[in-house]
Amino acid sequence: MKEKSRKSSTQTLGEIGLDNFATYLMNRIAARYNAQMSEQISNLGLNTLKMRALAVLSIIESPLISELAVYSVTEKSTLSRALDALEEDGLAQRSVDPCDSRAVRVKITGAGRDVFDGVWPHMFEAYQAMFEGIDDDERHAFIGTLKKLLRNTKIHDF
Repeated sequence: MKEKSRKSSTQTLGEIGLDNFATYLMNRIAARYNAQMSEQISNLGLNTLKMRALAVLSIIESPLISELAVYSVTEKSTLSRALDALEEDGLAQRSVDPCDSRAVRVKITGAGRDVFDGVWPHMFEAYQAMFEGIDDDERHAFIGTLKKLLRNTKIHDF
């Protein structure tokens, strides 16, 4: 069976509607999640970017700054300022890559892991709340679709 061809004429945003425009919905969901988390993490001296960086560092060991920027969804210059603050607080540490002296790697410290471990239950609770009323099959299908969208919009090698 042949795949349906896409419409040759471009629909307007008004025709699609904001409530049916996937990227708009994804941005609203992410903004709401970040706003919820902001309330939980501000008393720890964290902001959304620092939290995302610690989350990535808790899973990926010593990524290059460029990799951390991609995974934490931020520009390298913005990330650099966040890393300055994380280092100042003793939560992360930068070091020169042993194989390439021009590259810098970042690692979470023990104190950073402790802070992240304290934030994680709040992150997970907010994550679970987003899926309230959605069964496991639907959640897995949705995450599978998001992974396909991520592959379709791939810019980086990872």
